[in-house]
Amino acid sequence: MRINSKLVKSAIAAVVVSYSSIASAELNIFACEPEYAALAKELAPSARIYSATTAMQDPHQVQARPSLIAKMRQADIAVCAGADLEIGWLPMLQMKSSNAKVRSTDQGLFYAAEQVETIDQLKSVDRSMGDVHAKGNPHLHFSPERMLQVAQGLTSKLIAIDPDSKASYESALKSFSHKWSAAIPVWEKKAEPLKGKKVIAYHSSFKYLFTWVGIEQVADLEPKPGLPPSSSHLASLLTRTEAGDVMAIIVASYQDERGANWLGERANLPVQVLPMSVGGNDQSQDLFSLYDSVLDLLLDVSTR
Repeated sequence: MRINSKLVKSAIAAVVVSYSSIASAELNIFACEPEYAALAKELAPSARIYSATTAMQDPHQVQARPSLIAKMRQADIAVCAGADLEIGWLPMLQMKSSNAKVRSTDQGLFYAAEQVETIDQLKSVDRSMGDVHAKGNPHLHFSPERMLQVAQGLTSKLIAIDPDSKASYESALKSFSHKWSAAIPVWEKKAEPLKGKKVIAYHSSFKYLFTWVGIEQVADLEPKPGLPPSSSHLASLLTRTEAGDVMAIIVASYQDERGANWLGERANLPVQVLPMSVGGNDQSQDLFSLYDSVLDLLLDVSTR
């Protein structure tokens, strides 16, 4: 029986193409935070993406639950903020999942903070300083220019892990970059009325956002990073508000509002909750609508 070599080669080629498509579709991405799950969805829409946290959770404090360990065990790539934001729980997940693929950045581990220049870097830290990050502020997803850099870095990682889908990843990056770059000047125009406004905020969660739109955070609800507001600290903040130049008190969707509400009531200032990430409110369903929502809420509170 003679075998048609052309048919065999065609069959093999079809199998290879089919396998490549399946590999891309079944790529498992473990995102430490919802903003990076959303970015992964933009860049790898056919992948299986799991977010370890929600916008209603403090990303500094996460329990290494069995469900998270199982998801980490299945991951081909882990996408995280970095700058030690996940230092309290990610190493435990890596150890318990025993997944060599996401153990180091030489393989499938990706840190957004390593793709950009972070703000507020410190040469040395100690416990007396509170919950600070020597590698800089990790909440960089509210810096649109930095997110473009992160998208480029993540695309390179995706291609390294799944080279057969290189063209697909490059096309997705081109599409995202075009839409994102077009949105930035629109957002900046929209945010012009916020320039020069002053706020009191919780932690340094929105430092990149404030720097970008020109808002000044004049005080922090925390006496030290990671510590809840004490009565004496709140009293000092109340004195600060007497200057009459504070627009509002800002808290993130996962943060305790009690201290902010106490201060707001006594200082007659509005307390505004902002979504910390995708899913932080009904409007924030992806990165674009997250930015829209945050700016809309800030503009609204600025007119009260």
